[in-house]
Amino acid sequence: MEIKQQCVVALTWTLTDTLGEELDVLDDPVEFLVGGDDLFKTIEEALQGYEAGATIELQIEPEQGFGDFNDQLVFLESRQLFPAELEEGMTFEGASLPAGCNPEAPKDALYTVTDIYPEHVVLDGNHPLAGIALRLRLKVQAVREATEEEIGRGSAGTGFFKVQPLHATTPGNRTLH
Repeated sequence: MEIKQQCVVALTWTLTDTLGEELDVLDDPVEFLVGGDDLFKTIEEALQGYEAGATIELQIEPEQGFGDFNDQLVFLESRQLFPAELEEGMTFEGASLPAGCNPEAPKDALYTVTDIYPEHVVLDGNHPLAGIALRLRLKVQAVREATEEEIGRGSAGTGFFKVQPLHATTPGNRTLH
């Protein structure tokens, strides 16, 4: 079966930056709905017309993927607002940031603690891959017709690579498993 809109593809992939550094590997096939919310439009367009067994390589520019880095989403907050067990890499939803944090921080963003200082904490609301051009090597493992339920919800249901804006103020910022 040829890949077209409203079908489900099972994919594996290797994701690298433009210098060849491996960023993510998906060895076990995961299903995605083509024509829904599961994949970037760039990936969907590249898959059109291929069948199971195909290998596709493409480059995804920041504006086609996770967006450009937005320095307006980086906040310096008082260390005392956060729990003692705070560690770099921890994440906080904007809506659940501790009281006293900058009220300008978008509530619908996901913030990562990037640095911890004695007096301050750095929170970054950008996706970790924001501003990075990516190279994606996809392998199509299987293709099938989408069910009415999958089409209705706009997803194959894995939630594995959900493509949705993290916050409205930064178009293109998305999640990757």
